[in-house]
Amino acid sequence: MAIARHRLITLKREAADVSIWQRYGYGRPVPPKRPSLSASPKSRAWTADVDGATAFVALSGDWIARTDGVEFGVAQQVLKPGVRALRFDTAKLGRWDSGLIAFLINLREAANKGGVVFDEDGLPRPAQRLLQLLSAPGPPAPSGRPTPGLDRIGLWAIGLCTQGVEASALVGNLILRGAVAVCGGAGMRAGDLVEAMYDAGVAALPIVTIVGLLVGGILAFIGATELSKFGAGAYVANLVAIGMVREMAALMTAIIMAGRTGGAYAAQIAAMEGAEEIDALRALGVPVFDYLILPKVLALAAMMPILYLYGCLIGIFGGLCVGAATLHVTAVSFFIEAQKSLSGSQFALGLTKSLCFGTFIAIVACHVGLRAKRSAAAVGAAATSAVVIGIVGVIALDAVLDLCASALGI
Repeated sequence: MAIARHRLITLKREAADVSIWQRYGYGRPVPPKRPSLSASPKSRAWTADVDGATAFVALSGDWIARTDGVEFGVAQQVLKPGVRALRFDTAKLGRWDSGLIAFLINLREAANKGGVVFDEDGLPRPAQRLLQLLSAPGPPAPSGRPTPGLDRIGLWAIGLCTQGVEASALVGNLILRGAVAVCGGAGMRAGDLVEAMYDAGVAALPIVTIVGLLVGGILAFIGATELSKFGAGAYVANLVAIGMVREMAALMTAIIMAGRTGGAYAAQIAAMEGAEEIDALRALGVPVFDYLILPKVLALAAMMPILYLYGCLIGIFGGLCVGAATLHVTAVSFFIEAQKSLSGSQFALGLTKSLCFGTFIAIVACHVGLRAKRSAAAVGAAATSAVVIGIVGVIALDAVLDLCASALGI
């Protein structure tokens, strides 16, 4: 009884379903037929008939590389001696993919080598377009003997010109934004400027002190060794004072800052470039130049003259120590001779050098950091490039300023 009752309920449900579908004008839904797994595509085939000097290749079936692979080695069977043209008949061609294209490319390469005309008119239009794309000519081969040396020189010159243009744009932007900053309209934070000035000034005093003492002592030792031969040991103070004020204090301080601060600037900006922090600042609307570049340039340009004056004082003190130890010169006589040999124009020349050196080092470091690639190795490469370019550029700039001072009679 239970089985009969279950069967009756099932028949009622099926009848209700049929009545509902018939009420809305539809027949009973028929489930879609599943494709037979045993069905297989038509196997590919080709036949070649030669009519005089023309070979006709008839393609039929499905040319699917996934199921049947790619067929090669038919060129010798089709391109028989005497054949001058190759045409195709694709009336019975079914589905196709790259298997057909590989077959046709094989025939076309063999036809081109044998001087046979490859007629594509009988092929499907998509296949013709693919064959045209695959037969597009590549870049022309270089003519003549290769000249790798000239190529490297040309690439180096192009890169140098590009860097010159970018550096000029950076300098122009610096002048413009610096003028705006003086008027109080730049987007630079005062805290960033103070922090940069501390890092480029107070934090650099220990190494400037050590180098200044050593350089002043070396100048005094060389002067004492040579001048004592002529009985002119008292002029060691003049040598140390002029050498430090006019040349060595500004130059040595600039070299120190190029290795210490310039490399740090380049590494910091390159690391931010690699971590996409600069792109994030641009996306947030933060002026990158005012936020990163301007505080560094202003801080180093402002602190270099102060470090120069401090280096002069320390260098003269180092010379006094060596002079007192070797020539038994008193401190009073040493400072009197040093004061006699110095003038305001020499201090002005040293201050001008230090200002130019500081600005140059900061601009080079920031420029190299902004041009760094986005990788960990690029950070070290940027720091190295900034230090090397900064030191060489400082020495070259010092020579130019000395020539200008000599022409002006300073």
